Formats: sequence, C-alpha cells, structure tokens
Amino acid sequence: MKLYRETRPEDHFSCEFFLMSDTTLRQAAEALAIGQSIGNPAVRSKYETLEMMENHSAKIIGNPDDLEKMSSGTVEIAWPYRNIDWYADGIAQLMCTVMGGQMDIDIIKQCHWIDINIDRGKSGLKMPSYGLSGFRNHVQSYEKPLLGTIVKPKTGLTADTLRDIVQQMVDGGVDFIKEDEIMSNPACLPLEERISIVQPILESYDTVYCYCINSDPHTLMDKARAVSQSGGMGVHINFWSGMGSYKAIRDEDNGTFIHFQKSGDKVLTSKHNAYRIEWSVMCKLAGLIGCDTIHAGMYGGYMDMGYEELKNIQNICLEQNMVPAFSCGMTKELIPTIREKFGNDWMANVGGAIHSHPNGIETAVKELRTVIDNG
Repeated sequence: MKLYRETRPEDHFSCEFFLMSDTTLRQAAEALAIGQSIGNPAVRSKYETLEMMENHSAKIIGNPDDLEKMSSGTVEIAWPYRNIDWYADGIAQLMCTVMGGQMDIDIIKQCHWIDINIDRGKSGLKMPSYGLSGFRNHVQSYEKPLLGTIVKPKTGLTADTLRDIVQQMVDGGVDFIKEDEIMSNPACLPLEERISIVQPILESYDTVYCYCINSDPHTLMDKARAVSQSGGMGVHINFWSGMGSYKAIRDEDNGTFIHFQKSGDKVLTSKHNAYRIEWSVMCKLAGLIGCDTIHAGMYGGYMDMGYEELKNIQNICLEQNMVPAFSCGMTKELIPTIREKFGNDWMANVGGAIHSHPNGIETAVKELRTVIDNG
C-alpha cells in the first residue's frame, strides 16, 4: 500500500497536525494515519486487504525521508470522504476520526490539530443560513460593525424583568440579543415562557434574538423546533451540547439563526494542553457546520487574545460567511480602536457595560449605537 502522497487526493479531506514524538515524526505520523483509519498501528490483520488499505486508509502528504529526520513538526494527513456518512454521522464521526485514538499511542507525546481542509460539495456540509451577508440584510445594517448584547442576570429572572430588559434593548437599537449560556430551561423561567414573552416584543423590530437551548440530544432538537414553530428566529448553543447539535439544526433547513458560544473551550483548546484542538480549527468547524455567528474572542477587555490571533480568527470566520462576535469586556470606548484594526465585519457583543450603566439599558445601547453609527 502506498501510504504517502505528494499532494492530497481529490477524494480526501485533510487535517494538519503538530506532532511531537519520542521516536521520529515519521513513526508518529504513520501511527496516527493507520490507527485512525484501519486499525492498530503496530499489528496487521489478515482481513486488512491491499484493496481495503488503498480505499480506506488515511494518507500522509509529504516525503517520508523528511519526516524520518525529525522528532517533531507539522504533518498533513488525509482521509477518504467515503469513510464518513456525512449526513447521518457527520461532525461527531469527523471529530472521533481526526482527534481520537492517537491520544493513546505512547510514542505521540503532543498532538495539536491546527487546520482542516474540506470540500463542502464532497461532504455535504451546508453554509450558514444567514451568515454575515444575511444578517446584514435582515437588520439593514451595512458598512459598520453589528451591535449585540446579552440577557443578564444569567439565572433567576422573572417574566417582568425579562420583558423590561428585552424592551429596553430593542428600543435602544441592538441588532442581536442572545440569552446567556447559563440560562437554558430553568424552572424560574422556562424556555416556553420566555418565548411567549419575547416574541410579541420582537414583532415590531428586526432584531435577531437567540434563545439558549443547551441540552442533551433527546431534548435539544425539540427545543430548536419549539423556537422555530413559535416564530422565533435564533438559537444560542454552548459547545458542550456537542458539535453535532449545530449541524443537526442547520440540516433541518428551517431558517434558524445559530449562535455558537465558546465558554469552556479551553478544556480542548488551551495552549497548555499537550493534546489540543486550536481555537482557529474550532471556528472553522463552526462555520463548516452552518453556524451564523460565533463568540470568536476579544481584543482588549478581560479576555484579550491579541491582534494577530484574533485577526486570523476573524479571517477564518469571514471565509465561511460567519459573523465573528467580539465579547468579554466590550465597551463603547473600545469600539473605535477595534474598528480601526479589524474593520467593519464583526459584532460588538456587550454585556456588563450595558447592564451596569447608571441610566439604564436603553441609554447604554443608544450610546453604543451612536459610537457605531457615527464611526
């Protein structure tokens, strides 16, 4: 079997990894490629025919002699599209294939998933229902950053409090409102009741409102359908609900606006992890499975990612027509600086600075609106 290729075959998708081995980079790459497609890297079976290996084994893109000279470095590994049922098994099987058993291979001491190259046409993955262009058309906002905010307190809200908060936000002129990721379906204010409160308010506005529906699989789709069937436009899902939850909603093709929320991602993406998925890959995956907006990061505030990293993330999002939301310490004072460095194609998602304003939420939103509109 020819395990190495000079270029990625057209019927394969590929991922790039940084690997560190206590032997050679070649041995680590071969262990990953074989182990994540055919079987045990060190043991061959009589049932592993040459035809099977040729049709289903992952391939290493590059020259084996070059990899033999190193113990660490970047490698590209390609898998046949045919190995995955993209509709039925989708992103869950992709993640298991790409970032699975190599964690158990003792010669691989570090594995960082740093990029993915995949064709939508061959995988059937759908573009966002709205994305940046559709979002702008819906709210009629062009050539300036979008303005979003967050419903808080996170839990314990009453019906009257939620009604007041949302009314002030839309009267102030926000483009986007998301419920906090902690909310979901608390007994104090269940999703069904929130829908009955919020939807009548939104009838006179173009604001995109995303209900938090974090759930286990057996109830998540029921919640998404309840939002859609009640006239709601958007849902907000934290990634702990599973990457497949976003794809499942997008695959229904019912026009639901999907927001990807990142809190907790550092368990997977922290640069301190020996085995990790780069946040840039998570963002690309979010776009590939049809998310419209994503909490991309922040420049300034209390979660400053720095210019170079966040600019790269922004570019990845925009390539997928997905809106990068900047949040975690966003204020009206930061917006002009961020706009100068990142242009207009991003969303300022503001929480604390709105809710803590001495003159109330509506005044705070109007001040932000003025900064954005006159920038």
